[in-house]
Amino acid sequence: MSEAVLRIDGLQTYYGKIHALKGISLSVQKGQIVTLLGANGAGKSTTLKTISGLVRSAAGRITFLGKDITTTPPHDIVRMGLIQAPEGRRIFKGLSVQENLDLGGFTNVQDKAGKERRLQYIFELFPILFKRRKQDSALLSGGEQQMLAIARAMMSGPKLLMLDEPSLGLAPIVIDAVYDAIQELRRDGVTVLLVEQNAERALSVADRAYLISTGQIVFSGTSQEIHSSGNVHEAYFGLSKDAVVQSRGESK
Repeated sequence: MSEAVLRIDGLQTYYGKIHALKGISLSVQKGQIVTLLGANGAGKSTTLKTISGLVRSAAGRITFLGKDITTTPPHDIVRMGLIQAPEGRRIFKGLSVQENLDLGGFTNVQDKAGKERRLQYIFELFPILFKRRKQDSALLSGGEQQMLAIARAMMSGPKLLMLDEPSLGLAPIVIDAVYDAIQELRRDGVTVLLVEQNAERALSVADRAYLISTGQIVFSGTSQEIHSSGNVHEAYFGLSKDAVVQSRGESK
């Protein structure tokens, strides 16, 4: 079995009196794409924010590369190589594409040649960013902004890249380009934890998947196991796969 890059055990997170995560446990092995699936409000983004240290857990343990990071400050977690590309892209508008990329690599101490190699890799992965590198990032399309968000995260040379809803609000052809890039990252040995509502697309690239519903993992397995089990339908709609098919038939 490959090495576990990230392991979460019994994670409990609250927003005030709201019990957002109720004992989340999962692991991500080196070189894998693991996806966390669930409906809106299920706890997917809260899981990533808790891993990143942006939200503090009330109980449980987070281990990254064998080190307990449960109480580690967010900036130290980033320096360790655990990087998140957040939902909504959150690029720095008013700065150029190049300046956004430079900021993404500020924690990665490397010589000029190392930085140039990283930039070259990113521009090969996203050629449109090379063409737009001097342009104000606010003028990019939604798809280009998503590519920039991923590229900015990659500038730090992550050991684990967490992507939060990378397909949200994008046209199908742009989603294809983003997912092609995600698969290329995996081929290059980048470990990815992918949070998505687009279950079909996420399962098409992931090695393993976890389904989360109301702050709890309700099913886990390989992508093939989850895709064929009907558990996706239950996690999203509260219905079995057969019930969803039957309801669709009755509505015709």
